[in-house]
Amino acid sequence: MSQAKGVRQVGFFDSAGAGQIMVDGNTAYIGHITGPEGTTIVDVSDPKKPRQLAQLTIPQGLHSHKAIGKNGIMLINHEVDPAVKVPEIRNLTGGLGIYDVSDPSKPKLITFWACKGHGVHRFTFDGRYAYISPTMDGYTTNIVVILDLKDPAKPQEVGRWWMPGQWSAGGETRPWKERGATEPRCHHPIRMGDRLYVSYWHGGGHILDISDMSKPKAVSSIDWSPPLPWPTHSLVPIPFPILGQRWMLVADEDVVPKALAEPCLMPAALWMVNITDEKKPFVVSSYQVEGLDGKVHPLQTGCHQPVEHIRGMEVPCAWFNQGLRILDISNPRCMKEVASYLPDPAPGQKKVVSNDVFQDDRGLIYLIDRYRGLHIVERI
Repeated sequence: MSQAKGVRQVGFFDSAGAGQIMVDGNTAYIGHITGPEGTTIVDVSDPKKPRQLAQLTIPQGLHSHKAIGKNGIMLINHEVDPAVKVPEIRNLTGGLGIYDVSDPSKPKLITFWACKGHGVHRFTFDGRYAYISPTMDGYTTNIVVILDLKDPAKPQEVGRWWMPGQWSAGGETRPWKERGATEPRCHHPIRMGDRLYVSYWHGGGHILDISDMSKPKAVSSIDWSPPLPWPTHSLVPIPFPILGQRWMLVADEDVVPKALAEPCLMPAALWMVNITDEKKPFVVSSYQVEGLDGKVHPLQTGCHQPVEHIRGMEVPCAWFNQGLRILDISNPRCMKEVASYLPDPAPGQKKVVSNDVFQDDRGLIYLIDRYRGLHIVERI
């Protein structure tokens, strides 16, 4: 049975498993993990009765597990499904689908921005610029690319950034190989002001200055992988000061780590990082669901993703098998869980796998499961 503390379920939408949920006004956009479902658009004007407006499919071998709609434009990623073997990639094209959703019930393809390799992973979109993580010709893995969509039919690259060593075509050598480390790759960038907060998987995380978008510059970085095995999933800036200081949340993802010689007794956590002096970020605390540390757990037990747009001192987080966790961040040295919601597992599954979370302008919280189902809850 589902378990709720400090929240109550408002509605449910029976969707295929998904990687991302995003809401713009009264319209929700769901990016699915596997095909044939690609993207589902849902009317949530009445959250008690979500209603499907449209659904796009995806060619076999690809997935479009991320989707964002804003200002009548929808972007969806095209990425080679991780289950597809490398030789088959040659017949698949990754990139970014750009759609007119001025009528969300009738999405119309405007154009497709193609790239080499696996395609685009996660991204963000502010209505004008898209901050994406594509694989590009001449680079070893995903990098940062900024696209200008002033004219959605003609997306223009305005800037790119990569970790030194990724530009193989430019003759750069990969220093991490000498250390036996896993290839770093851009997971996704999040913009606040003239900064990009970029997670880089086993390359840690980076704060970039994009005051000149054509020349992104590294300001600072954080990296604790190693010694911890978990990759860096998200750098989420907090858009208001707390105790007169500036902060960001850093989420590690509890997935297959780069190396585990023995079972890990510390599932991936959420970190509070002080960025008052953004050139010298430092960790002040972390949070883990009570009872997880010190025991051997299966993967996808720990953290995955906090909301990307933080609205107040309470931050909803998707915590994989632990469902929704809402954290009070008013004391950065001691984040506290103040509410939670653990839905029933999807049909045929033994556990919940809460993959993404979004909070809309009404304060409603949307929790999507990797295998099936969108739950809509509200704080009480």
